[in-house]
Amino acid sequence: MTIKNSILELIPVLEHVDENIAFTKNPLCQDSIYMSIDFYKKVGFAPPWICYYVKENDDLVGCAGFKGKPVNGTIEIAYGTFEKFRNQGVGTKICKILVGLSLKTDPTIRITARTLPENNFSTRILQKNKFQFMGNVNDPEDGEVWEWEYKSDTNNEK
Repeated sequence: MTIKNSILELIPVLEHVDENIAFTKNPLCQDSIYMSIDFYKKVGFAPPWICYYVKENDDLVGCAGFKGKPVNGTIEIAYGTFEKFRNQGVGTKICKILVGLSLKTDPTIRITARTLPENNFSTRILQKNKFQFMGNVNDPEDGEVWEWEYKSDTNNEK
């Protein structure tokens, strides 16, 4: 059996289209790259609280980011895995790297995430990364969603 040692790398989505040529030409990124840049126009470009593509070894495996800079000491993370890499633990790793970046930048930050109001792969990823379900909230863009919060002292089952 071969064990592949993989390290995730966050590759920042820069503020302007012309700074992201590699992503605009990549079929995996063509929709999300423009969404990210449009998002910056609404919330601002404030590294490290930006959008990223995630590279594992030589492959782009997904995307990740923050829904803007911290507000009242709270940050919301978002992540996704490209279809070819789903159900392989990649989403769990992406979530973990976002939590690590958040805590490295500000150890006092409150880290949240939102999911559809149902048990699914996203909820399981959050549970594996020590997030606790906090309840239902009404998101202005997504409607009724579940909110989760990272709890470093939580002993969630793996």
